[in-house]
Amino acid sequence: MISYKPFYETLYKKNITEYALIFKHGIPANTLHRMKHNEAITTKTLDILCTVLDCSVSEILEYVKPEDI
Repeated sequence: MISYKPFYETLYKKNITEYALIFKHGIPANTLHRMKHNEAITTKTLDILCTVLDCSVSEILEYVKPEDI
């Protein structure tokens, strides 16, 4: 399962709010909703988030084995 826990940790470290992502950087609110529920996002969105946050993919998502949940 893909987890976006690192994404929220990265937001906190970089002092960026979801509000800023939506209204300053144009990230759709639906995308953040999907991430909160560990649903799929596109690689294009992942690329945009890495650019906006100036971070690597591993700072946005991680793979968690089902038995580790």
